[in-house]
Amino acid sequence: MEVIMKTLALLLLSFVSASAAEVGVGAKPIDGAEVIFDGSRKMLDGKWIYWEGPRFASAMPIKWKIVEDTVDEGTAMKTDDPAGAGGKYGAADIVTKKEYRDFRLHIEFLVNNKGGNSGVYLQNRYEIQIKDGDKTKHGMGAVINETESPYQIYKGLGKWNSYDILFRAARFSDGKLTEKAKVTVYFNAEKVHKDVVINQVWGGANSGIDGGNDGGKGITDRLGGLKLQCEGHDVRYRNIWIKELDLDGKGTDF
Repeated sequence: MEVIMKTLALLLLSFVSASAAEVGVGAKPIDGAEVIFDGSRKMLDGKWIYWEGPRFASAMPIKWKIVEDTVDEGTAMKTDDPAGAGGKYGAADIVTKKEYRDFRLHIEFLVNNKGGNSGVYLQNRYEIQIKDGDKTKHGMGAVINETESPYQIYKGLGKWNSYDILFRAARFSDGKLTEKAKVTVYFNAEKVHKDVVINQVWGGANSGIDGGNDGGKGITDRLGGLKLQCEGHDVRYRNIWIKELDLDGKGTDF
């Protein structure tokens, strides 16, 4: 019996360790995931474009820079485009060429300056905020304007942080919205938001798809890419991968 209990304990430990390894800084792509940024200029140019929204003011090729990783070996991309200076979100944001419905996402970011601001936009609609120094519903780690900021999880300036996200897109029947989008978020390997309903797109037409539609409440049945925001701050990204899912009849907890 003692041998059996030890074996079960080891198996449980192995399962927990494997699960934990799928989230947090340094997490490797899970089976079936696609790497959409590996630190290289080739992948940035191959899989991303600018989002040409109403405030777009840059031009291809993408002006964001590939820079040395200041913490670990390798490289990262830097939200460095003069068109976004002064907080002009939407002027030089980048978005994946591929569009998505339901998915599991891993992304790592580093804020290099005080007050540094960017954002991770799911389906080019719903923002998971990146904003140093802001602990409000508009602040770091918040499903923007929908949840409180789990700011205590943030590692601070000059350090790598991670979001692991399971997203379920809004559902429609005969063109009418029947279920709003939902999301679960791990911030630095800690679950901070569970199955949160996202009510609308915030920030107006310059923020993304449907932002200018009925004040952001007019969500449409249209796929969207993963978008990263440029606001003239030094925010850096690395190790981004995504796996497409089918979450019909399911929640987003994982």
